[in-house]
Amino acid sequence: MKVSPSIKAFDAASPGVSRPAKRPSALLRTLRRWRGLLLVVALPTALAVGYYGLVAANQYASEARFFVRGPSSGGGSMGALGAMLGSAGFKAVPEDSMAVREFLRSQDLVRELRKSVDLVAIWRRPEADLVARLWSDEPTIESLTRYFRRMVVSEYDTESSTVSVLVRTFRAEDSRLLAEALLRASENLVNRISDRQRGDAVGDARREVEIAERRVIAAREALTTFRQDGRAIDPSREIAANMEAVTKLEAALSQTRAELQEKIAFMRADNPQMAVLRNRIASLEVQIGAERQRLTAGTAAAPQQLAGYERLMLEREFADRQLASAVTSLEAARADAIRQHLYVARITEPQEAESAQYPKAFFTIGSLLAVLLVIYGIGSLIFAGFREHAS
Repeated sequence: MKVSPSIKAFDAASPGVSRPAKRPSALLRTLRRWRGLLLVVALPTALAVGYYGLVAANQYASEARFFVRGPSSGGGSMGALGAMLGSAGFKAVPEDSMAVREFLRSQDLVRELRKSVDLVAIWRRPEADLVARLWSDEPTIESLTRYFRRMVVSEYDTESSTVSVLVRTFRAEDSRLLAEALLRASENLVNRISDRQRGDAVGDARREVEIAERRVIAAREALTTFRQDGRAIDPSREIAANMEAVTKLEAALSQTRAELQEKIAFMRADNPQMAVLRNRIASLEVQIGAERQRLTAGTAAAPQQLAGYERLMLEREFADRQLASAVTSLEAARADAIRQHLYVARITEPQEAESAQYPKAFFTIGSLLAVLLVIYGIGSLIFAGFREHAS
């Protein structure tokens, strides 16, 4: 009997028996084990190191500080710097400084700067890297404003009431030039605010003067018309003169009557002197009656004429007082406008940098690594909790 050859348990040629799988290498097992750390932490950090070490272009910074000088509006503390400047005659205005700081971040500022500074050319220099540079050579105002806010940082210090402006470009002279342009724009804004405040205050006072002048002119014209119609320069004086004349006539009449009564006692009634006295008395009575009639009767009677004249004189007096008060207010408004004048007081001038301060590679890479490690740690804890819950 023929005996078949024995078959080995793991013979590759034996049918129905599979070969054992090849175990992965230690490196591959390590990569699989730490793939999360590599993807979340190592890869981004390596990319950042490559960018900052090989690609990133130098950025030069120029800084300037200023505050808005003007009348103190009271309120908050200005800190040590504000106290020192205040003792030297300077008064910071926090509200206007904050307004300037907001203006330095506005789209209006970017529009104004483009009229005098080629912002696109500054941030698209040949030495600028592709990541940090302004990407478009014809950017919209919105995209240019977003890039501007990234490269120009303005901050307000509440302790000293000062505004600081930090400009970053790819050339030192560009940073100084742009920082100087920002200072000029800030000064123009403060001047416009100051001029508008002065214009509003002085303009209101000037309009009051114009109104008072028109009232004075109208009062004088009305008085002139009254005098022409009534043919009286000063009715009060004329009426006083007429009353004085009537008083004298009445005194003469009383004297004549007394003289007549005296002569009646010892003269005959047909005496010629008696006739003379009676004629004089009759004449005086007629004259007094005519004078009284002229003073009290008709449309040009003395009471109505005097009342109208006094009313016009009172209106002219009020108009003159109003004009004097308006002129005084105008002068006070002008003096106050001079005292309220605002302007930018520079603390530090923008200087041309001697070395590049940005980008801060070590700080940025270190911060990125720390943040990624925290994210990876939190994610690992969350996934570990899920696996434990699922098991």
